[in-house]
Amino acid sequence: MKPNLAPSSEQWPIAFEKEKARLLRTLRDWIIDIQHIGSTAIPGLIAKPVIDIMIGVNNLEDADLHCVSKIQNLDYVYIKEYERDLPQRRYFQKTSETGVRTHQIHLVVMDSDWCKRRLLFRDYLRSHPDTAQEYGKLKQLLAEKYLDANAYASAKTPFIRKIETIACEEER
Repeated sequence: MKPNLAPSSEQWPIAFEKEKARLLRTLRDWIIDIQHIGSTAIPGLIAKPVIDIMIGVNNLEDADLHCVSKIQNLDYVYIKEYERDLPQRRYFQKTSETGVRTHQIHLVVMDSDWCKRRLLFRDYLRSHPDTAQEYGKLKQLLAEKYLDANAYASAKTPFIRKIETIACEEER
């Protein structure tokens, strides 16, 4: 399925905060932090209109026991098969009544490399609007080129890794 990109919306941070409040009420005893990640977390950036949420925990064993079912009870579908490729992440999707994906959750250990890279990338683009716009243009070109969302995502990876490396070097 072709990636569906939308112009940046002021509603995305509002939707994140609303969902964060629901998640905190349900998971407060088991989580360290909840962050808005992905393109909808970067003001002015074109994005697939899906609110990307990262939940940080101390360890996945406790999260498996205490968080997975609670997240499912909030109308999220747990997609366990994705753990074959990313065993350090638990992934969930939420869809609208019409079947359109609206939210996704990445449940990860807070100090993991996966978590740190997502935050570095987000924060770098937030503080470097020219780079964010460059990324937006790349996303548009790739969305037109690739009909498959997985191929689109893979084609973005070299740019993302480059920015993560720059952000990591700047952090030192």
